[in-house]
Amino acid sequence: MEVSLFMKCVFEFLGTLVLVLLGDGVCAACSLNKSKAKGAGWIVITMGWGFAVMAGVFIAGPYSGAHLNPAVTLGLALGGLFPWHFVLPYMCAQMLGGFAGAVLVYTFYVDHYAATADQPDTMLGTFCTMPAIEHKTVNFFSEFLATALLVYLIMALGTHGNVAHVGSVDAALGSTGAFPVTAVIMALGMSLGGTTGYAMNPARDLSPRLAHAVLPIKGKRDSGWGYSWIPVLGPLSGAAFAAVVYLVTYGLI
Repeated sequence: MEVSLFMKCVFEFLGTLVLVLLGDGVCAACSLNKSKAKGAGWIVITMGWGFAVMAGVFIAGPYSGAHLNPAVTLGLALGGLFPWHFVLPYMCAQMLGGFAGAVLVYTFYVDHYAATADQPDTMLGTFCTMPAIEHKTVNFFSEFLATALLVYLIMALGTHGNVAHVGSVDAALGSTGAFPVTAVIMALGMSLGGTTGYAMNPARDLSPRLAHAVLPIKGKRDSGWGYSWIPVLGPLSGAAFAAVVYLVTYGLI
């Protein structure tokens, strides 16, 4: 069945919405006052984000490929694995999905946000990332490297040797591809997430940051706009670098 570009974008929207709903949701659950999960810690957050990506991939994967991330879309296009005329529609759908997912998180935890009104930094951290230590050069490198690894590994998962073979044809992983991607997200979060919160995805960071800015959250602080460019340009640059490395390495085989 041929899926139209519009429907592909619908599934990118839905998949990204669920990714942010569950991902920001685990941040809210572990951080906001009077939540039963408060204090559950970094391991729970990294696992929650991995499973959030998995859920989004299961929804969108069969129809759009489940990029769920403008950096992934850009990297795949630069790597010659995705048509350029799909890039902007996919990115728009992902950004809208991220915004909608963040609004749902606020709606779901609205009483807990009210109970955390005296902790504006904590509330902001349930929407978007902020650095543990603000050092913009290092923060940018953190997002660059983590996203480069993410995109390169996603590309590697679809290469000969990592997929099944049907005759002389490589068979795609299909929905089972969600499981290794989940493991990749968890590994990146546990190993490289401690500096910036491993955004790796403008739709996961900028869209919820915009939601934080417009929602009527009692006691909220500013939305961290002075830092906001790093979890956008860092991931996009990292994805572009990953595409170049992919073309150099796998293109030689």
